[in-house]
Amino acid sequence: MNRRHFSRMALLLCTSSMAWAGVGMAASADEAPDAMVQRLSNEVLETLRSDKAIRAGNIDRIIALVDKVIMPHVNFRRMMAAAVGPAWRKATPEQQQRLQDEFKILLVRTYAGALTQVTDQTVRVKPLRAAPEDKDVLVRTEIIGHADPIQLDYRLEKTPTGWRIYNLNVLGVWMVETYRTQFAQEINARGIDGLIEALAARNKSNEAAAKS
Repeated sequence: MNRRHFSRMALLLCTSSMAWAGVGMAASADEAPDAMVQRLSNEVLETLRSDKAIRAGNIDRIIALVDKVIMPHVNFRRMMAAAVGPAWRKATPEQQQRLQDEFKILLVRTYAGALTQVTDQTVRVKPLRAAPEDKDVLVRTEIIGHADPIQLDYRLEKTPTGWRIYNLNVLGVWMVETYRTQFAQEINARGIDGLIEALAARNKSNEAAAKS
């Protein structure tokens, strides 16, 4: 995935992930996932448009927002394990924790940068093809803005505390599978520790770029 495609993917991920975020805490646990996505998308996008700090590009405010609001509504460990692949099971608990820490920083900064680009996008949720008792669902949406509608599909699982995102399909590309390909190259070359070092180096580079 090239940098432009990844940035676009990050924007869409950020825009839609927030639909599952903090304002949803008061929602009924029995609310259908497609109805929940549509309702919260509308509420959150309006909040983003009216937040002066976000629109001004206050990176610290945005990072704190993403960390507090988005991340608790993602099954991060499942996403990380799937992205690392078979090597995850061979990693020590310490290595797994470091991978999660560095990957979280990477995602938070990616989302934070993308948030500054949210303007007048809207979300249209397609009819849900799932039974009421299903615990794992695919929610299909379109992001509608100035250009043609863009496909964005979610994989979600139902947990005792609500629905959690564990994968996303943007323009036909599943996020976890994309990371798995990138991570596998690093793991094959330098092992788990090499992947940890690569993620840490990328995070330092992103932080330095944000301060410059």
